[in-house]
Amino acid sequence: MDRYLKSTEIIDWQTPAVRECAGRLAAGHTDPEGIAQACFEWVRDRIRHSGDHRASVTTCRASEVLREETGWCFAKSHLLAALLRANGLRAGLCYQRLSRDEGNGFTLHGLVAVHLPAFGWYRIDARGNKPGVDARFCPSIERLAWPGKEQGEMNFPEIWPDPVPVVVDCLQSNHGWEAVKANLPDIPVLVAEAEPEAAHSGRSRRE
Repeated sequence: MDRYLKSTEIIDWQTPAVRECAGRLAAGHTDPEGIAQACFEWVRDRIRHSGDHRASVTTCRASEVLREETGWCFAKSHLLAALLRANGLRAGLCYQRLSRDEGNGFTLHGLVAVHLPAFGWYRIDARGNKPGVDARFCPSIERLAWPGKEQGEMNFPEIWPDPVPVVVDCLQSNHGWEAVKANLPDIPVLVAEAEPEAAHSGRSRRE
C-alpha cells in the first residue's frame, strides 16, 4: 500500500508548489473524506480541461498541471493523486475505455482512486463538469463523468500506483490539444509494470 503514497516522476507531490497547494486545500479539514473532497473539487473546478478550452500546452507531471492550470483527464488525475498523497491519503490511477466523441474507435479516460478508511477504495473523476457531465464526490456511490456502458466500453478494475506508459507517452509526445485529441490512447498497450490493486467496478465500497 505504501506505493500509493510515493512521490514519483509524474506524481511529483514533493514539489514545493504541490505541497503548498495540498496544505492549503486541507486546511480546516480533520477527516480524510473532507480532505479528499476539497482536493477533488478544486482540481475538478479550478484546473481547466485541455480539450474543452483547446489548450496550446500539454501537461503531464502533477507540478506541470498545477503550474499551467490545465490538463487532459489523465493529467488532472495526476495532480489530484499528488495532492491526495501529499496529504497522506493513498491514491492511484484508474482507467475507463470509452467511445470517442466522433464515434471512431475508443480512448482511455483517466480517474483517481483514493483510499478512505471508512469506505475503502473510492473512484473519483476530476475531468471537469460541463453540460451533460456531473461528476461528484459522494462516498460510497460513484459519480463519474460517464458510466462506460456502451458496447466496447468498460471500467478497468485495477488501481495503478503510476500512470500507465501509453498515457505518459501520449501526453509527452503530442503538443497542443489537436495533437493529443488525434492520438488519444486506447487499451491494447495497457501493460502492467507492477501488480496493481483492484477497485470495485460497481458500487465503490471495497473491504
